[in-house]
Amino acid sequence: MNADQLRQTYLQFFEARGHQRIASASLLPENDPTVLFTTAGMHPLVPYLLGEAHPQGWRLVNFQKCIRTNDIDEVGDPTHLTFFEMLGNWSLGDYFKQESLTWSFEFLTQVLGLPASRLAVTVFAGDADAPRDEESAAIWRKLGVPSERIYFLPKADNWWGPAGRTGPCGPDSEMFFDTGRADHPGCRPGCPCGKWLEVWNNVFMEYNKTETGQYVRLEQRNVDTGMGVERTLAVLGQMDDIFQIETIHPLIEQIEQLSGKRYSDEPRSFRIIADHLRSATFAIGDGALPSNVEAGYVVRRMLRRAVRLGRQLGLQDNFCATLSGVTIDMFASVYPELEHHRAAIANAIEAEEIKFKKTLARGLRQYQKLAQSLQERSETRISGAEAFDLFETYGFPLPLTVELAKEQGLSVDEAAFESHYQEHREASRLALGQRFKGGLADHAERTTRLHTATHLLHQALRQVIGPEVRQMGSNITEERLRFDFSAPGRLNPEQLAEVEEIVNQQIQLDLPVSLEIMPLEEAMQAGALAFFSSHYSELVKVYTIGAFSKEVCGGPHVEHTGQLGHFKIVKEEAVSQSVRRIRAVLA
Repeated sequence: MNADQLRQTYLQFFEARGHQRIASASLLPENDPTVLFTTAGMHPLVPYLLGEAHPQGWRLVNFQKCIRTNDIDEVGDPTHLTFFEMLGNWSLGDYFKQESLTWSFEFLTQVLGLPASRLAVTVFAGDADAPRDEESAAIWRKLGVPSERIYFLPKADNWWGPAGRTGPCGPDSEMFFDTGRADHPGCRPGCPCGKWLEVWNNVFMEYNKTETGQYVRLEQRNVDTGMGVERTLAVLGQMDDIFQIETIHPLIEQIEQLSGKRYSDEPRSFRIIADHLRSATFAIGDGALPSNVEAGYVVRRMLRRAVRLGRQLGLQDNFCATLSGVTIDMFASVYPELEHHRAAIANAIEAEEIKFKKTLARGLRQYQKLAQSLQERSETRISGAEAFDLFETYGFPLPLTVELAKEQGLSVDEAAFESHYQEHREASRLALGQRFKGGLADHAERTTRLHTATHLLHQALRQVIGPEVRQMGSNITEERLRFDFSAPGRLNPEQLAEVEEIVNQQIQLDLPVSLEIMPLEEAMQAGALAFFSSHYSELVKVYTIGAFSKEVCGGPHVEHTGQLGHFKIVKEEAVSQSVRRIRAVLA
């Protein structure tokens, strides 16, 4: 079974059980400021998991592109990826554990043909917050899973969420495939030795964690499942290396062709380059251009890491855009936005590679200055701090510093470098962790007001600049809104003042905000703005603000514009060529 067949077989299986197919959302979350990227299929569904009615009903299914960077340092082994596709199905207050686990087991064993004897499952062991999940264990036994292959594990293993301090959460039940490895006897599912490969996770969101740390039963119990396309293909193909599957291996082959080296010579470098170029291609395709902030910073770091490793493989010519093209060739039929943005993605990647190579050249000059200074002082050791500065500021990898130092009779304090590196990595993780401090998604009153204000801002920009203005992305917190849009150049003070005045006029008119659910084609014929059509499902929500604005959006919104208060633009800046950013607040 190939990737296309797996996606379609999964969708059809759940459609036959009453699920409605929904589209894959953008990798850049539209209404969730707590994450840099969409990390699971449930992220775009947060309002509906919290009780809002979804336009396509209570049973949903899709495949979703995802990026997770929490394990980015593990990329390079045979199983870890930053970009992946997630198959998912959801029950929004409809069915629960019995149907979910039964269907999962049926799909794995009867549709995909995995031997039941090689599957094991885990369930929540229980603690002071929630009881032991005997219900799931009993269902598994009825399905034929023997007790010795049912593992009760603690919250660290079998509990999902909340992503922040508060929010929906609950026990989960995970399914693992026994790869047959016998070099680590006595291990259990979840052990990183490679014997057990997780193939599916069913989350039962039946609790809400409060500000006081209490776990309260939710009125609407949900099921959220996730099944990785890449891992499932590896299992079906009996591969112990995920980089051999059809949606990754062509990148490995291209790197072999460009470098003249074999994958087996430098597997870790090959894997990181392939993974990072795949991720960067998808991220840029959804608007995450390389930059020094947020998602763009992650993309920049991935591209630069790939260039550094490519240099070690002997790739002197620019190669990143070529690998990006291979990625687009593989996925364009599934994610048409990649083909639509092919040239823009290639240009962004090429520009970043050229820019970084210039930085590396400056790093070489800096190294030479450092080596000369050491020799003048009759010293022979480059400190860990000096080596780390070359790495962090100029992208100079430690092996290159060590190699050059050796040629000149110098040494490098590699242990001290590692200490600086670990300290920096921990600081980066903590900084990214702050993205989650407010919970999975914030639909507080202030956030809702700001979200409605983005619609007014969007239409005001189109009136002042022209109909060529289109939304390129947004990010909303309780404090401010950030709105990215296409524009030929910088807005002058007069234009900004006019935009601000138009928005405040609509607020003063106290326009009604209405919601309609309709087919996407009908919405566009009615004049609704919809610039992310590849991310929309067949039925969409259309929010109309008086006679001023009509836009396809998932919400949330206020009922009248008079609830917004005073709108104020605090900053306008460039994001990239032809893309501008406005930050604004409501007082």
